[in-house]
Amino acid sequence: MSFRTLDQAGDLKGKRALVRVDFNVPMDGGQVADDTRLRAALPTIRRLTEAGAKVVLIAHFDRPKGRRVPSMSLQPIVGPLSTLLGRQVAFSHDCVGPQAAADIGRLGDGEVILLENLRFHVGEEENDADFSDMLAALGDLYVNDAFSAAHRAHASTEGVARRLPSYAGLAMQAELEHLEKALGKPNRPVLGIVGGSKVSTKLDLLKNLVTKLDKLAIGGGMANTFLYAQGHDVGASYCEKDLAETAREIIGLAGRNNCKLFLPIDIVVAEKMAAGAPARVRGLGEMDEDERILDAGPDTLKRLRRAMENSATLIWNGPLGVFEIPPFDRGTVEAAKHAAELAKAGKLVAVAGGGDTVAALNHAGVVDDFTFVSTAGGAFLEWMEGKTLPGVAALEG
Repeated sequence: MSFRTLDQAGDLKGKRALVRVDFNVPMDGGQVADDTRLRAALPTIRRLTEAGAKVVLIAHFDRPKGRRVPSMSLQPIVGPLSTLLGRQVAFSHDCVGPQAAADIGRLGDGEVILLENLRFHVGEEENDADFSDMLAALGDLYVNDAFSAAHRAHASTEGVARRLPSYAGLAMQAELEHLEKALGKPNRPVLGIVGGSKVSTKLDLLKNLVTKLDKLAIGGGMANTFLYAQGHDVGASYCEKDLAETAREIIGLAGRNNCKLFLPIDIVVAEKMAAGAPARVRGLGEMDEDERILDAGPDTLKRLRRAMENSATLIWNGPLGVFEIPPFDRGTVEAAKHAAELAKAGKLVAVAGGGDTVAALNHAGVVDDFTFVSTAGGAFLEWMEGKTLPGVAALEG
């Protein structure tokens, strides 16, 4: 994989750098509730300002569907971003046209402006050629620092990148390099962990991974479907029984590609999915009909820890159980802590991604101990599925 980076951008002094960032942040009462994505953009912004570029930030927020919705304005981000940067960030009430051009024209070298929500214009999500032209007219070069939006062929991720000299920002570069190490050219053996509730949402992912990994552990609710497909009773557990044949196909595909599958060998069950509910460890086939599988059992975890210890690379997407509700968080927490210990000791390259996965690692208190954690949801999944991401393809050199 080859893509253009800022190291190749040359002299940036006085140039207008159009930078696609991900500022689709949680808000509470009109205030930024979590500034993680703002912080992620700081290294690229600082790199450009220090080089004397005029930095023009473009981003989307929520889903205004091509209409101007005041509650979805990006203006509330200006204050927190200015504080984090340590310099005042200007704001334009449009993202294209005469007003945006005039506001950008007032920038001095090394100054920063945030333009209004891209999705106030219907042309953004349609990747409209005219809208892409209007965006491109505002910059001398384009920088994409929003991997989380790279799976979308929108005007700000794909269209404008075809019209200007285009480069990966520092956050985008780090994401791509770590994912390439985990799945493109990894140190082997490679172990994957895929969890979550539904097989149906991760079919492409599972089919791709069993052709590339040495070992794959399946957990969470989706493991129930695989257990059912193998003839095990799953009681009152969530189970996509209509996908049993698909699960058997994936098991066969794994076998033909020498990918060893790890399914639960014991389980934690309860009659109610509630905090503090009485929980029991059961062997496969020992469930009562009113019990639900809510976590991986201790023998399953012991086997997973050994698999980690005998691997060089781990790529993880999805929790092993209902981690939001104790005591059914134990499997995910114990596995995450063991992976983190191995990563800190330099014995494992541990990469994880996806919204629930990040939340689970935060819950376990180890998100900073993994080699790399991607906060991109859909883009991370599509990358793991082996799909081409339009926003990345547009940066290839």
